[in-house]
Amino acid sequence: MRTLLGVSIIVMLASGAGIAAQSPPADRPVATASQVSEAPALDGDVLGDPVWNQIAPAGNFWQTTPDDGVPASERTEVRIAYTDTTLYVGVVLYDSSPATVVAADSRRDSPLDATDSIQFILDTFRNGQSGFVFGTNPAGIEYDGQVANEGQGGFGAPSTGLQQGGAGGGFNLNWDGAWEVRTQVGDYGWSAEFAIPFRTLRYRSREDTWSLNVQRNINRRNEVSYWAPLNRQYNLYRLVDAGTLTGLAVPTQRNLKISPYLLGSAVDQGGAAVDGSFDIGGDAKWSINPSLTLDLTANTDFAQVEVDQQQINLDRFNLFFPEKRPFFLENAGQFQVGSPGSVELFFSRRIGISSNGAQLPIRGGGRLTGRVGGVNVGLLNMQTGRVGEAAPANNFGVVRLSRDLPNRSSVGALFTSRRATGDFADADDNGQTYAVDARFGVGQRGTVQGYVARTDTPGETGREHAFSLLSEWRSEELWLRGGYSEVGEGFNPEVGFLQRRNYRKLEAFVFRTIRLQDNPLGFLEIRPHTFYNAFWNFSGFQQTGFLHLDTHWVWRAGPQIDTGMNVTREGVVRPFEIAPGVVVPTGTYDHTEAVIVANSNQAAPLSVQSRFTLGGFFGGTRRATSVGVTGRLGETFNTRVEWQRNGVNLPGGDFVTNLMATRVSYSFSPRVFTQALLQYNSQVDVWSTNLRFGWLQSSNTGFFIVLNDTQDLSETSMREFGRSLVVKYSHLLDVFQ
Repeated sequence: MRTLLGVSIIVMLASGAGIAAQSPPADRPVATASQVSEAPALDGDVLGDPVWNQIAPAGNFWQTTPDDGVPASERTEVRIAYTDTTLYVGVVLYDSSPATVVAADSRRDSPLDATDSIQFILDTFRNGQSGFVFGTNPAGIEYDGQVANEGQGGFGAPSTGLQQGGAGGGFNLNWDGAWEVRTQVGDYGWSAEFAIPFRTLRYRSREDTWSLNVQRNINRRNEVSYWAPLNRQYNLYRLVDAGTLTGLAVPTQRNLKISPYLLGSAVDQGGAAVDGSFDIGGDAKWSINPSLTLDLTANTDFAQVEVDQQQINLDRFNLFFPEKRPFFLENAGQFQVGSPGSVELFFSRRIGISSNGAQLPIRGGGRLTGRVGGVNVGLLNMQTGRVGEAAPANNFGVVRLSRDLPNRSSVGALFTSRRATGDFADADDNGQTYAVDARFGVGQRGTVQGYVARTDTPGETGREHAFSLLSEWRSEELWLRGGYSEVGEGFNPEVGFLQRRNYRKLEAFVFRTIRLQDNPLGFLEIRPHTFYNAFWNFSGFQQTGFLHLDTHWVWRAGPQIDTGMNVTREGVVRPFEIAPGVVVPTGTYDHTEAVIVANSNQAAPLSVQSRFTLGGFFGGTRRATSVGVTGRLGETFNTRVEWQRNGVNLPGGDFVTNLMATRVSYSFSPRVFTQALLQYNSQVDVWSTNLRFGWLQSSNTGFFIVLNDTQDLSETSMREFGRSLVVKYSHLLDVFQ
């Protein structure tokens, strides 16, 4: 342990191992969109289409990985055209070794980092903070998402992984717009054609200039390059450094889309009979103007959404399950205030899902999002129905206003309300949340952000406030972050999520990146870092202390090993049952633990991710093992098997938990797929199966067949089970097309 700590500190302080980045042009690049009378043929053939041949391409990409600041190893050409209704982007991705071009997956929204890929971002309001992302790989997948706050996930511990935590994370991958893409692979490399209706986007009327950046990944070299050069600490969402797209004559939108659905279901709860039902409902989308959209929903249904991934809880705090339902994910960043996954002042899963995960009927509602006079507006109102005596009917309301300021800055306010409704509603069964927040850019590398919030819950006598102040600074080699926050014991955001309450929290984070060159071991970079956070209650008792010391060792070929240690403190105020019959008593528990994480090349057809933890745990010991194996055959078949095991020895008893999950998917085409998710959770002794077939059309509509099977195996025999079959068809009707 001492050796590991010493190596981490030495690497942290090392300063001579990095390479000096070359200097790409300082001026931001400019691309010109050409208005055409005839649309390109959408078949992926850019080089053979006369429409594209008359448009001058944009090019000259610059690497950030593996060699930052140098020209891309292969040539890329980007052409942009538009008609009165649609924006077209044609890309030619030349490759000197076309046989090595990799298309890792053909499912919609599959990750683009472990495959050859192209993606671009459009900042249609030119505020330097938000935009629309579109991408594809050689298999022609549709990859899209929305960016808010430059992709930053709000307040809380920074994530060095690929996903933003929380429903209000800075990148909303689950947004699905109505657009198309086609690709073609040839002896020159590969090419892609995108057709994006202007009605899919939001923008200011009469705006002729947008911000644009384009990212290309070359799989075999683990190479990432950009059209508008970026420093290596940034990614595609760094919009203040994007290039410029000129020459646009954007239309005034006439957009009304209606998505009705028909649904039939059969449910077996273990009785002699199977309950069948038939239902109808739908959504509507109306663009009041190009920057303001009204969404309406009636008898809202989410049968096609994949079930939650199960988790093991070895602590006394709430688990976080992210939002997956399409209606609530569009423009989710507009409502983001708080710390994703920790303190979310608006958390849409509180609408229509009970505390134990059961679905509650959503009768209907509406959402208005967009910009009015330079102010970002988000209004939401939803009504849920009553479920016998288990849950009353409720009305949920949200008002969010914010204004973008220069240099990545903004200010805003939030109001949320939950109120029980109906004949049997209790007048005191309600609650409100009030908040203001701000984010300020400091130079080009720093930010300071914070929020202040208060809740109003009838009968609550404790502290009902929460606030956070967080500062951050990033360069190519150093990432610093620190903050302080409080959450009162009476703070109760009725339409939000709290992982824990009654604390004062201090956090600090230091992350060093050392980029290496021409080393005999083939390293790309070494990332020593440390993270510390601590929680005290308002009586001064420390509830949690966590010091993380780690170093990431990353090879150019893709593998990575993390060697770290944690120094922990847990102060238990009230005894809690951590496993059946095993109780953790009150007291303070100080421990250390070693952590080793090893990942093979994630772009390979077969890859392995593993994590091993060994150390003290609530007065005893814990051995935690997590292993995931991912395999693929071409771009059509993908599977992943995961296993998490905790072997815990405590003074109050010993126990073992196992969590297993198997995902299998086969894509007949980018829009026709079948997926299976099989899970077992030994903590609750439950098996669950989720089988889905989807035939997608546009904007998450189409034909779906979903089978869910949950079996409770507790007490050594099957005690309860539930099985349901759902067949759903939804269709997108474009009224003005």
